[in-house]
Amino acid sequence: ERLLKDIENAKEYIHLEYFIIKESEIGTKIKNALIKKAKQGVKVRILYDDVGCWRFWFHRNFFNEMRKHNIQIEPFIPNKFPILGGKLNYRNHRKIVVIDGYIGYTGGINIGDEYLGMNKKFGYWRDTHLCIEGAAVTSLAVRFVLDWNYAAHENLFLEDHLFEIPQYDRHGFDPVQIISSGPDSQTKTIHDNYLHLIHSARNHVYIQTPYFIPDASILDALKIASRSGVDVRIMIPCKPDHPFVYWATYSYIGEMVAAGAKCYVYNNGFLHAKTLSVDGMVACVGTANMDIRSFGLNFEVNATIYSERTVQRLERAFENDMTMSTQVTRKIYEERN
Repeated sequence: ERLLKDIENAKEYIHLEYFIIKESEIGTKIKNALIKKAKQGVKVRILYDDVGCWRFWFHRNFFNEMRKHNIQIEPFIPNKFPILGGKLNYRNHRKIVVIDGYIGYTGGINIGDEYLGMNKKFGYWRDTHLCIEGAAVTSLAVRFVLDWNYAAHENLFLEDHLFEIPQYDRHGFDPVQIISSGPDSQTKTIHDNYLHLIHSARNHVYIQTPYFIPDASILDALKIASRSGVDVRIMIPCKPDHPFVYWATYSYIGEMVAAGAKCYVYNNGFLHAKTLSVDGMVACVGTANMDIRSFGLNFEVNATIYSERTVQRLERAFENDMTMSTQVTRKIYEERN
């Protein structure tokens, strides 16, 4: 609802970048809203991942209708056979919206009805997404333009107005740092940020992720923290959207339980949130799962929030989710099939 409202209020441009966009009830609402703004002269650009949106090879009218109204739409790393071809790695898993340079969105939510809990298979969908205003939006704007320039072979940096920070009344005072990473960089920025935050924990670390397949450094850091007395809590879904990935996740959960961490499976639907918080002082919310694919093979973006007020709000949400979860004890883990 907030995104649709902000689209409705757009004056100059709307930039959307998603891993998945589905022809769906919410997808149609957003499509119609974008067409309406395009008719009003607002510049609309959409960047989608060609593998994440493989369904559009069979439902091309969804994008074509928007193109008829001068909405620019580009695929990221096109793949001739999206679900069979050799380009399943190096996918753009980012979710970014930038509106007029002063409102930005990022987090776990793609465009599809399942993200609103409307899919019978998954039921209630538990996710975390951020709406950001202020100077941090410029970092999201730059990230979108870098991705767009690569995919569309344009240079939007020539359009200075895309990076101006508008004057407006500030409602929040939370420092936000936008961090992106991908296989085009030798530095695993999001991975290293996670690692640094885990090492800095003195009281507790809370993690929510649909996929928990860490590399050795992250796994060791979490084990060391737990054995050192830090309250490490990890929450994963109770049901798989990808069965093999789920059982891999569950195997690492077993290692964390053995190290003394508190691990939970979320029972109230599907958990898709990608959050990490430390000591009630700093938190990451974004697109990166706690897995090797997100650390090295996908293009991802996270927002790191340095705000006791907002981080504690996120941690209260985590603690509320615990009331709808089952703790994985050693006994439960050893009784798995």
